[in-house]
Amino acid sequence: MDQTKEKYEPEQSNSYIKSLAKLAFKELLKGNLIFYEEDLKESGINIKTHYEVVASALKSSPSHLTHLDLSWNIVQDSGKVLFAGLESPNCRLETLRLSACGLTETHYEVVASALKSSPSHLTHLDLSWNIVQDSGKVLFAGLESPNCRLETLRLKCGQSGTVQSQALVKIMVQKVIGDRTQEQARLNFCMLSKSTDSLVSALKSYPSHLKELDLSLNSLQDSGVTHLCGFLESRHCRLETLRLSCCRLSKISCDSLVSALKSNPSHLTELDLSKNDLQDSGVKQLWGFLESHHGRMKTLNLSECSLTEFSCDSLVSSLKSNPSHLTQLDLSDNNLQDSGVKHLCHFLENRHCRLKTLRLRGCRLSGISCDSLVSALKSNPSHLTELDLSKNDLQDKGVKHLCGFLESGHCRLENLRLSHCSLSGFSCDSLVSALKSNPSHLTQLDLDFNNRQNSFIRVNTANCRL
Repeated sequence: MDQTKEKYEPEQSNSYIKSLAKLAFKELLKGNLIFYEEDLKESGINIKTHYEVVASALKSSPSHLTHLDLSWNIVQDSGKVLFAGLESPNCRLETLRLSACGLTETHYEVVASALKSSPSHLTHLDLSWNIVQDSGKVLFAGLESPNCRLETLRLKCGQSGTVQSQALVKIMVQKVIGDRTQEQARLNFCMLSKSTDSLVSALKSYPSHLKELDLSLNSLQDSGVTHLCGFLESRHCRLETLRLSCCRLSKISCDSLVSALKSNPSHLTELDLSKNDLQDSGVKQLWGFLESHHGRMKTLNLSECSLTEFSCDSLVSSLKSNPSHLTQLDLSDNNLQDSGVKHLCHFLENRHCRLKTLRLRGCRLSGISCDSLVSALKSNPSHLTELDLSKNDLQDKGVKHLCGFLESGHCRLENLRLSHCSLSGFSCDSLVSALKSNPSHLTQLDLDFNNRQNSFIRVNTANCRL
């Protein structure tokens, strides 16, 4: 919890900091990354007092507090003091982040009440990493209110790659879920699969202000997406960003999504379906939507979706026939290989292509793909500003091809990622030469985890904007 604006006497402040440091050190020795209210009390830290300070700021007249982030604090019973501030008529909070706070149904009732209040100022709400389950009906009742002005709702849950988030899963399993296995918690941490229909019903009730919805890392499955499509095809839907990463979806979900988006003039500009087993047949349905006059998609993330070169071929066929709005495309961690990139290059050299960001990390590419990419980017005035080819076996020969593009007057690249690409110091020499020969726009260059030796220093001293 951010205490920077709270006033302490110097002696009191020093004592507070020493107590926190002592507690943190003691818990780290035990291997604990998170501590609870009882731990704080044992160390002489009264967290209730700090929640009272925040609640007082929310209740004050006039209240100037508009953004509040209490993520990764297990609020427990002391949270009642804090949440009372949300119900105050003086509250002007616009952004509330309560990620990983161990919220209960009582807490959700207060949040719903804040959404229903007249007028409600809350536009951004992040409740990720909390168990919603049956409490979803209580929470989503707030969305049904005509006073609700929510634009961003994040209910992202599940397993993340960080040590802290893995520890949180273990803790939540022990504290809240009880005897359920950790794997069950990872797959269905928010239990939203049971609440999706309630969420959709709430969103359809009144003209929705919601522009961003993140349900990633929930076990929605295809049936959950079918419910969600009921909202997408509603005339009330104004959604611009939808994130469904790692939701255990199949190609059936692609079919449902495309059907819903086609049936209603779509405002959707960003779609994240990464880490789902969509396969080539599912993604082919999405390409059909991009091809239609309904499609306004600008950002599409399909990383780790079990795709092959055939997806690249069908993408090119779809986008060639319609001027594309697509500016960001992520196909990382798919088995595209050089043949897939060769198909993709037919789109890059098309005059309709407006792509600014292309991510092909871990796609089993070789130096041949670099040659294809350079040829395509040179043949068409390039809008590309970010290119990620990390975790591919490009070797020095591949980078030498890329340097031919960096030297070109067409090059507008600002961000180039080449980590884990089996490069040596020779690649650094080629890069330095290329960057010196052309006034470069490049501001970020990632060469991590390559056998560069001391050549990295020479790259930084090149006459460029790195």
